[in-house]
Amino acid sequence: MSAAWDSADHPTPVSVGPLGWVLMLLRGMTLATVVLVGLVILLAIRLIERPLYGQGRPVTPHITQIVCKIAFWIMGLRRAVIGTPMRHRGAVVANHTSWLDIFSLNAAQRIYFVSKSEVASWPGIGWLAKATGTLFIERNPKHARKQTEVFQQRLLDNHRLLFFPEGTSTDGLQVLPFKTTLFQSFFAPELRDVIWVQPVTVLY
Repeated sequence: MSAAWDSADHPTPVSVGPLGWVLMLLRGMTLATVVLVGLVILLAIRLIERPLYGQGRPVTPHITQIVCKIAFWIMGLRRAVIGTPMRHRGAVVANHTSWLDIFSLNAAQRIYFVSKSEVASWPGIGWLAKATGTLFIERNPKHARKQTEVFQQRLLDNHRLLFFPEGTSTDGLQVLPFKTTLFQSFFAPELRDVIWVQPVTVLY
């Protein structure tokens, strides 16, 4: 079994020269601009979309997906999808390797992330997550029932929710024990026979 990221066996660092840093800066600025422009367009459309469809988002997820696809072109990375992304409502469960997972998984299909509540207060990232429909959950058992109801409602609204069942990031070459709390919602009588669950592996 491979070692996790917190082991002593870390990946070998890559040396970056002056030209490399300039290229990274240019790509970073371009990516930030594309994300910002995409966010402005998304928020503008959401002003019309929300009164008409409520939790339903027939247009804005396409914007998120397009921005994430463009991000790979800006970063100079090739992307390949093996298999057919789920088109039904339900859950997509995936491993978590790095921040790049956000772009990878959004580019492959229209999804909404499930994230810990702390992320909502992070500068920049929290605002972006809220705008794109991320579902925030608290790990406090006292709120488990209420969160399950919210989770179920999003699924009944035909959303595809993505979460990382391992609850942490790894090197992507192993599977850690799952945190099973979120799976409880799938067994509710009104959901059990009408939603789908698709396992996904992200590999770089």
